[in-house]
Amino acid sequence: MKPNKPKYTLFKNATYALEGFIEITKHESSFKLQLLLFVVMNVVSWMLPISFFNSAVLSLSLFIPIIAEVTNSAIERVVDLVTVEHHIMAKRAKDAGATLVLLSLILTGLIWIVILLDAFKIV
Repeated sequence: MKPNKPKYTLFKNATYALEGFIEITKHESSFKLQLLLFVVMNVVSWMLPISFFNSAVLSLSLFIPIIAEVTNSAIERVVDLVTVEHHIMAKRAKDAGATLVLLSLILTGLIWIVILLDAFKIV
């Protein structure tokens, strides 16, 4: 039996990544919401009357929830592939992925609070 391991190249890897991005965008409503927030908050971060550095930190921090959402979606797909039955370990894996997303949103919010408090000399 031939192993299911294709030969990787930079172009193929980029193609796989793009296919994954398209697939998750089409099938995950939570990812669509994350992308919308990413775009809106990116615009906000660059329109605020703050330094370039602070805007860059705010903008880059918006990738944290996106990365968490992609990871969560990957976890959900693997769990769904392994079992269609309700299983406590499947629930725990999916809950852990959801926790990752929640923590990423909290972290991003805290980054925004710290940067904005400092930028506007509130604290």
